[in-house]
Amino acid sequence: MTVYLLIAMGYLLGSISFGVILTRLFGAGDLRQIGSGNIGATNVLRTGRKGLAAATLLLDGAKGAVAVLLARHFAPEFGDDGAMIAGAAAMIGHCYPVWLKFRGGKGVATLLGLALALAWPIGLAFAAVWLGTVLLLKISSLGGMLGAVAAPIAALVLGYPTYAIGLAGLAVIVLWRHRENIARLRAGTEPRVGTKKDGAA
Repeated sequence: MTVYLLIAMGYLLGSISFGVILTRLFGAGDLRQIGSGNIGATNVLRTGRKGLAAATLLLDGAKGAVAVLLARHFAPEFGDDGAMIAGAAAMIGHCYPVWLKFRGGKGVATLLGLALALAWPIGLAFAAVWLGTVLLLKISSLGGMLGAVAAPIAALVLGYPTYAIGLAGLAVIVLWRHRENIARLRAGTEPRVGTKKDGAA
């Protein structure tokens, strides 16, 4: 029963669509009708409201982190498994929120948040790869995908096998959610950061 509660708690946390809430609350319109229609921070940035985009990024990351921390606090007997399950449920909730007919974000920020909460060195490796790729190549989607792939590798290298398995599964979800971006990358048409369509993460 506790495992089901962890899943439900994580999913409900993850399904809070902060991008949609903030853009409506501050009069920036319906995010689902703007740009790519994605609910993540990159699409919020297309409203021209950098503060809202930054807030969305932080809050989307916090969902994953809070899910992990709550699992550790209320179900410590499940250890790493419980933390990983709750964090994964939060990311799935973000990507497939029931409130938005399962049309959510791409999961990068939420995955980074839960990775940091699981073990900060894993999250640091994720962030370094993500930001490094964006700074060097100016492609947001590629940075997010490479960061997601780097997380399970870092977990394995650092001695967290449970996290490595869970993060590998979540990285697959990130890649699947970015399948249109991958097609554009292969075609050489994926826009770079700073253009109007820069591949929402």
